[in-house]
Amino acid sequence: MKSGDGAKYKDPTQPLNTRIDDLLGRMTLAEKIGQMSQIEREKATPDVISKYFIGSVLSGGGSVPAKNAPPEAWVDLVNGMQGGALSTRLGIPIIYGIDAVHGHGNVYKATIFPHNVALGCTRDPDLVKRIGAAVALEVRATGIQYVFAPCVAVCRDPRWGRCYESFSENPELVQNMTSIISGFQGEIPAGGNLGVPFMAGQRNVAACSKHYVGDGGTTKGINENNTVATFHELLSIHMKPYYNAVIRGVSTVMISYNSWNGGFVISDWQGLDRITTPEHADYPLSIKLGILAGIDMVMIPFTYTDFIGNLTLLVNNGTIPMSRIDDAVRRILRVKFTMGLFENPYGDHSLAGELGKQEHRDLAREAVRKSLVLLKNGKPGDKPLLPLPKKAYGSILVAGSHADDLGSQCGGWTITWQGLTGNNLTAGTTILDGIKHTVFPGTDVVYSENPDASFIQQNKAKFDYAIVVVGEPPYAETFGDNLNLTIPAPGPAIIGNVCGSIKCVVVLISGRPLVVEPYMETIDALVAAWLPGTEGMGVADVLFGDYGFTGKLSRTWFRSVDQLPMNVGDAHYDPLFPFGFGLETHGSAY
Repeated sequence: MKSGDGAKYKDPTQPLNTRIDDLLGRMTLAEKIGQMSQIEREKATPDVISKYFIGSVLSGGGSVPAKNAPPEAWVDLVNGMQGGALSTRLGIPIIYGIDAVHGHGNVYKATIFPHNVALGCTRDPDLVKRIGAAVALEVRATGIQYVFAPCVAVCRDPRWGRCYESFSENPELVQNMTSIISGFQGEIPAGGNLGVPFMAGQRNVAACSKHYVGDGGTTKGINENNTVATFHELLSIHMKPYYNAVIRGVSTVMISYNSWNGGFVISDWQGLDRITTPEHADYPLSIKLGILAGIDMVMIPFTYTDFIGNLTLLVNNGTIPMSRIDDAVRRILRVKFTMGLFENPYGDHSLAGELGKQEHRDLAREAVRKSLVLLKNGKPGDKPLLPLPKKAYGSILVAGSHADDLGSQCGGWTITWQGLTGNNLTAGTTILDGIKHTVFPGTDVVYSENPDASFIQQNKAKFDYAIVVVGEPPYAETFGDNLNLTIPAPGPAIIGNVCGSIKCVVVLISGRPLVVEPYMETIDALVAAWLPGTEGMGVADVLFGDYGFTGKLSRTWFRSVDQLPMNVGDAHYDPLFPFGFGLETHGSAY
């Protein structure tokens, strides 16, 4: 008979704190430190989990059971690990976490939604909440119960490589978009407790507001760098979304390579190692500083024996008091009990059909439509170019590196950490596919990825108009830090060749505003499409007028990088397009 049979902590009818106190009172130091340890999937065999009493496992970006693994393979992976956890003396289940920052991005054939910068342009908290609920179902379809989302950074400088993970430069808009937490976790019922961890049931996931605090305010947008701000600026700009996240019952907070005391609080990937320069130079010191600062769970993620050994020593020699360990474990257990993990530890194969289902793809397509921002529509004195006619008397030219590239329109955090180019990464519809599906049958659509000047001169008479789709390559985190923010080649040459001779709309695929002022006289219309995800039909829906343009800029569109940082409300505010700008058109589907 295992220790704990008939124990109060196993009885779901007992009050929450009774269960926590009962379980905590039974735990050894090794079991407590195990709960504070989060390790990477590739290290997390059932034997390792049971031997070290591991409390949590994660998949980093691109960390999968196998290439193109179906949901069933994910469920089996997680359940195998869970079996290891449940075989221990006390049988405390693991919580498995993953970055689902714009849909369940690591997973083959999942629905990929627009990145947060685009969702901010919808100004639609209800839409964002519905997206959270859809993503929760897709994550649960793989047996996973915890997402490292949402990023509630207030990006103040688009040179930052994570700016697309931020809903806006404006703290109030980011606050409004914390509605996604209520989608992930479920809505706290009327009369329920606000400000404590909440999860409605087994079709929801625990959420994580990140990265606390000031991650979006670093100098020149350099990732993981120094945020120069007064305490008032820190509170009035970067802190604001956390108030809303906590009121909504967010289960966890992730620390931004700096620290804070809250709960439960999880460090980022090798976050403790990076306290010292060079990294991991004095790991015992890093552990001491991190745990005493209030970090409850440590994303180690690989050197777990080193972490466990050092933390055990620091407790045994009195450097870290047992009261701090108990506080951390109490917070972790509170979330696990609240989630119903003890009653429902295993993933459910019956949810497999939720992954990438049509209803979710339709929702993503709606999000694409509502996030597009129309920045220009017709040259001075000309009539508007958009919406485009679906029937052409001649042909329609579609050009550009991003017109037929699913990976580029999804961006980073898709299948792999950095994202991929090309069309063989997952299921979805490219913008070119969407255009071909939307024009009248028989309309001639000519696609040329990079048409040169001679092609244009020979053929310009046959084209009624052109759609040019260019932008940034996929990137994530530091790899996206960029001090010049120009449209990458061959984008400028394509714009020059095509738009110099043919009426054109430029659709810009990017995680942030880019320098476009040099091209504004040449182009007839300009659409900011951000990183729309797998549902490229949403772009065609609006270009051809089935729906109108309604998106409003969630970020200031600067003229040149010399102006940065420049945010709405600044004294030196001279943008190309101000925060909140967006031309509107009327759609025929209304």
